[in-house]
Amino acid sequence: MKKLILTTAALALAAGMATAADTVRMGTEGAYPPWNFINDDGKVDGFERELGDELCKRAELTCEWVTNDWDSIIPNLVSGNYDTIIAGMSITDERDEVIDFTQAYTPPDPSSYLANAADVDVTGGVIAAQSATIQAAFIAEQGWTLVEFPTPEETVAAVRNGEADAVLADQAYLAPFAEEDGLFILEREEMIGGGVGLGVRESDGELKAKFDAAIQSMKDDGSLNALITKWEVASTW
Repeated sequence: MKKLILTTAALALAAGMATAADTVRMGTEGAYPPWNFINDDGKVDGFERELGDELCKRAELTCEWVTNDWDSIIPNLVSGNYDTIIAGMSITDERDEVIDFTQAYTPPDPSSYLANAADVDVTGGVIAAQSATIQAAFIAEQGWTLVEFPTPEETVAAVRNGEADAVLADQAYLAPFAEEDGLFILEREEMIGGGVGLGVRESDGELKAKFDAAIQSMKDDGSLNALITKWEVASTW
């Protein structure tokens, strides 16, 4: 995983950004179904759109949605282009050095391999992953052959065209592609990441607290598990 280096100027700018009392801009990728995607009407949709709208309602916040490419999603949070990241982002120690996270809204869940053959040996093959993800970091740490792409669609295309033997990603994202001829979900899974949470600037403690309380209320009344089950994004709490 690439290190994100923040300048002193960027940190100073972050300290002056909007607080929870203002309109909260929800930053997402819009390219990782069923977590988040752009629907036929050109609007952000998916599990995290529904979750985010409910969290904003419970926190009594006015929220609007902003899309951003994955590889710059953390720097653009810090620089003030939006106020949260809600984009299937796993909580990791490295990311937590740069931004803050709410409590997780989905528990840690296995990552799966989508391969071009049922007997692919991932330890000796070429494995694709989206850049700056926990999956790319995991493959690199194992010393396997990694090929990175900026978007999740490109990782699957690499398997289809033979550029890679398999792709490692969230199973919820990969599962629909396994219905295609010649693509297989392998039995092997990897347990990486610390669950998925909202990312916020380290200076936005009030906003974090509001979202933490809203997430906890959804856990307590069972509505978060119902939403996870509806969208089939992860295991339930």
